[in-house]
Amino acid sequence: MITLKDVSKVYSSTSGEIQAVDHVSLEINEGEIFGIIGYSGAGKSTLIRMLNGLETPTKGSVIVANKEVSKIKGRELRKARQEISMIFQHFNLLWSRTVRENIAFPLEIARVPEEERLRKVDELIKLVGLEGREDAYPSQLSGGQKQRVGIARALANNPKVLLCDEATSALDPQTTDSILDLLVDINKRLRLTIVLITHEMHVIRKICHRVAVMESGRIVELGNVLDVFKNPLQPITKTFVNQVTEPEETIETIKHLLKQYPEGKVVQLTFVGSSTEQPLITNLIRHYNVTVNILKGKISQTQNGSYGTLFVHLDGDEHEVEKAIQYIHTQKVGVEVITNV
Repeated sequence: MITLKDVSKVYSSTSGEIQAVDHVSLEINEGEIFGIIGYSGAGKSTLIRMLNGLETPTKGSVIVANKEVSKIKGRELRKARQEISMIFQHFNLLWSRTVRENIAFPLEIARVPEEERLRKVDELIKLVGLEGREDAYPSQLSGGQKQRVGIARALANNPKVLLCDEATSALDPQTTDSILDLLVDINKRLRLTIVLITHEMHVIRKICHRVAVMESGRIVELGNVLDVFKNPLQPITKTFVNQVTEPEETIETIKHLLKQYPEGKVVQLTFVGSSTEQPLITNLIRHYNVTVNILKGKISQTQNGSYGTLFVHLDGDEHEVEKAIQYIHTQKVGVEVITNV
């Protein structure tokens, strides 16, 4: 569906050349939700804008839905963009138009007959859950409702690809989750390929099938979301994963607990997939002469399965504690003894 071959983008400035994207090659499959995560300046916005021709690569090729977007111009590019829609962080709605008129706008440009246009707009209003708000203006809508208008407008021309440029970063957490749920529903119903960029690992964890981690214009890590959560390789990836699995309050709690429990061992357990459902703690207490104190835990869902972390304190005879830790290893559960944070 989407292929990037050795793509680079260099900008010229008064202080010299700036390498925004540096030799990126990537394949994105039809029908998947693909996430690109990185901090500001990583090159992710430039990369996603090259997918619909808003930016032209300095080097390499960008192929989307069998069209080499990096080479076409004018009418051919405008036609290609009908199959590559985009939604934005700040919605980009037409403030003088109602919800219905905003959604109809791309259909008007495409000269779709009025009767067909009205039918399509009604379908999209229902799809994104805006029934009853058809005649409202953007100033009368919440942030989540504005983004739903943006999504409906982006779907008007039946695109094959939907690009999301930090589409939830201006929203509160609850509204973010509702928009992410909507994107998952659209992906399943329409078999739409979705590419999103974000700096929030929660967004990646919740809806993406695969993720690319960008740093300094390069993709430094790529894989299924569950695999990346299970075994992040690069320091930046570990930082992003910790946003979800070990937020700041967890780190502060563990620091406190290490002081509170100088004896025994504080252990971080990592569960993936079916291992999240096994009675591990019960088996430890039954078969080993150790006390197990659960300190903090969390299970998260990804599109590829469950991922969980649990912090426990194991106390007892040193030999018995070691035997308990070895048993955990045999249960396909990740084990890390925490000595400092």
